[in-house]
Amino acid sequence: MNTPSNAMHDAPLASPVVTPAVMPPTRTMYWSVRRELWENRSIYVAPLAAAALFLFGFVISVIHLPSKMHAGALNPMQQRVWLEDACNFAALLIMGTTLIVAVFYCLDALHGERRDRSILFWKSLPISDLTTVLSKAIIPVVLLPLLTVAITIALWFMMLLLSSAVLLGRGLGIATLWPLSFFQMSMLLLYHLLVIHGLCYAPFYGWLLLVSGWARRAAFLWATVPLFAIGIVEKIAFNTSHFADMLGYVMSGGAEDADSKAMGISALLVPHHSPGQYLISLGMWIGLAVFAAFLAFTVRLRRYRGPI
Repeated sequence: MNTPSNAMHDAPLASPVVTPAVMPPTRTMYWSVRRELWENRSIYVAPLAAAALFLFGFVISVIHLPSKMHAGALNPMQQRVWLEDACNFAALLIMGTTLIVAVFYCLDALHGERRDRSILFWKSLPISDLTTVLSKAIIPVVLLPLLTVAITIALWFMMLLLSSAVLLGRGLGIATLWPLSFFQMSMLLLYHLLVIHGLCYAPFYGWLLLVSGWARRAAFLWATVPLFAIGIVEKIAFNTSHFADMLGYVMSGGAEDADSKAMGISALLVPHHSPGQYLISLGMWIGLAVFAAFLAFTVRLRRYRGPI
């Protein structure tokens, strides 16, 4: 007796279509910035090292502070002025360090990946050239100023605690230290770094990124020599210095008489214009337009430039 076969000849099932997950632009930008921090540890190591070096010297200075007070060299009011000057000098040291880091980071941001040929790997990822260039521009314009503010305020607080502990241990008063206007100093520092080191210096960072994406070698020379050449040619041809004055105006944060206003270290943190006046000033918007133009050229360069 023949039994009917139960074998079923099913048609092959169609494989489901897998749609690749699309990462939101904000998350792509976040991981691109994280990549910059992973690959460039000097972004945070250098300012931390500068803060540690200053703190070491400050500890030695604080140890000798009570003897100065007993000798009459410092009265309580002078003690507060001494601490304020030390805080301002610490801020300038960390700001100078992060400014140097920002310059060399921009010069190596695109040049480095072309030199070690890692650009071939990064271009194979689904990350646009615009996202990559913007993530590199965010570092000197936004991230480094905020990092500088955080490290400086933490250093100020440690300096205040160390001074208070040493003076209390020697039986001296600390009443003149604690009214120190840390909030006002912190707001001035935040304004100075975000506006001057961020928005005001943005055209310079854009220029450095553009040179980094274009130059095959000696990026530092290609970034600096044209600026000096323009100034020299203008001086020889027209006996004027408008280009140098413009660079000085931008570097000083829009202060036309910065030399006459600088009456000490703390004067450098005092804004020359109110935030509202500066944000609506024509010079700031021209600078941001130049910055955007440099970034647009940099994106185009990265799209067509390969390894060195």
